[in-house]
Order: sequence, then C-alpha cells, then structure tokens
Amino acid sequence: MIDLSHIEACRESNRLEAKLAAGGLPESLWETYSAFANTDGGYILLGVRENPDHSLEISGLADPEGMIEQLWQALNDPEQVGVNVLTREDLYVLEEEGRRVVVMEVPAASARQKPVYVGPYVLQGTYKRSGEGDYHCELTEVQQMLKEKERLCRQKP
Repeated sequence: MIDLSHIEACRESNRLEAKLAAGGLPESLWETYSAFANTDGGYILLGVRENPDHSLEISGLADPEGMIEQLWQALNDPEQVGVNVLTREDLYVLEEEGRRVVVMEVPAASARQKPVYVGPYVLQGTYKRSGEGDYHCELTEVQQMLKEKERLCRQKP
C-alpha cells in the first residue's frame, strides 16, 4: 500500500509511476501497465505530478471513482488491453489533505498471462520496465514469453 503523506520524498522507479491525469486517462498509462505486468509489478498513481526536480506532488482528481470505472472498462476491452491482470481491489482511491488519487496496483503477470500488451497487436504493444522508463519488448522477448505460455498451457494445471 502506498503512503501519500510523504509522497514528496518518493521518486519514479521500476515499481512506481506518477501520472497527472488532469485531462483524463493518459495514453502512456497503458504502456506502463504492460511494462509493470511484464516485469515485477508496480504502482501507477493518477493525480500525482512529477516536478522538474523529480519529486512527486499530489494534484488530485475531481472524479476518481469515475476514472476507476473508465479504467475497469478499458482493462476489460480486448481492443485496449490484451490481458487484464487486475482485480477490483487493485484499483482504489487514496486521499491526502483533501486531494484524491487513484492507485493502480499492477501485479506481475504469471507466465501463463504473459505477454501483457496494449492494443490489438502483441508484437507492437508489449512493454517492459527498466528504471523509470517503459520500453518496447524486442521480438525475441515477446517470442520467449509466448513460447513459455504455450509450454505451460500444454501442461496439466
């Protein structure tokens, strides 16, 4: 669980990403979702700004519950996301000094779920996380995930 009371001391990392989301769901959110799911998981904070000095600051959201519903719809739309690895409990609102933030607690996907990709095309929409950045997976990385998934699916559960 994230503690917003000391958010200014946090920095984006391989397990934490901040998105202002003032104008709605940012497109880059989905790349981060894919990247976290395909690596070690992580937290995406919506309604949090990254300042020029890389410190984080809560800006808050006007309708976080509405944003959660938008997220849930997109996560279950195969045109938007190839695999939904979240449960309802992984999307929640935290409040600090009257400002509300949506938290997406993205778990690491199992080998049976990978690759987690965005959009309709697995090769173009699969990302991984390195440091504080999201990067397209190489063709060989996607092929390796697909091969492992196929191997596991052939085994008995």
